[in-house]
Amino acid sequence: MKIAFQTLATPNWSWTHTLSEAKRMGYDGIELRGIDGEMYLPKAQPFLPENIEQTLIDIERSGLEICCLDASSSFHDPDKVSQAIQEGKDYIDLAVQLKVPYIRVFGDLLPQTDSRTEVVKRISGALTELGQYAEGKQVTVLLETHGDINNYQIVQEILTGAASSALGLLWDFGHPYFNKEDPEVTYRELAPYIKHTHVKDAKILPLGHELCLIGEGDVPVAEMIHILKRNHYDGWLSLEFEKKWYPDLLDEPEVSLPAYMAYVKGVLA
Repeated sequence: MKIAFQTLATPNWSWTHTLSEAKRMGYDGIELRGIDGEMYLPKAQPFLPENIEQTLIDIERSGLEICCLDASSSFHDPDKVSQAIQEGKDYIDLAVQLKVPYIRVFGDLLPQTDSRTEVVKRISGALTELGQYAEGKQVTVLLETHGDINNYQIVQEILTGAASSALGLLWDFGHPYFNKEDPEVTYRELAPYIKHTHVKDAKILPLGHELCLIGEGDVPVAEMIHILKRNHYDGWLSLEFEKKWYPDLLDEPEVSLPAYMAYVKGVLA
């Protein structure tokens, strides 16, 4: 298994600083969710047409891999589906340029204004369109276990209803567990789809959860990693530490990233 972090953990780091620090700390790769203050990656400075060649050189020199590009696309709102699909296509095009194997999208919610069947069909249809666009480009579109798409039943409904060979699943360790789904069940039922992971921890509270450093919360992170290890998963363990969204709650990357590296190495030892 390879170790990465998502750039939500490093919202104030520049592109060059992110590369250098990731390498110095011993990471294998980086997952991109915004860089240099720009959340829409195709518009970020390092990835503009005039800069992309140098960016590819910088990535190669660093010895790191960019493991996933994280779009904000979600498909539950019928008024925004077309826009979300176009965003996904923009991310697929960028992934081709950067030689990145995955892009991430959301489902994401089950609005009360629509039936579950309608929403599932809408999400499956959007994934089909994106998957077919990605076919033959060495890019896989990953649906993340997130929001209301947080248990194996609905994930199976969505993915079996989609028609493309370029689709898979990103197992976010938190959301199914927050929904009280046993990790053994999550993995057993969704293993054929799992291509990538988001590793996170949180303290479970009476009315929700509070994110925290890996190993300091209630999510059985070590158990989940061992499930993957037992089943010969050889993909990425990517830290999702949402400093961008919770700047006053969560630690700085100078703390969170070394802590995560030490934790994962300890679990895998």
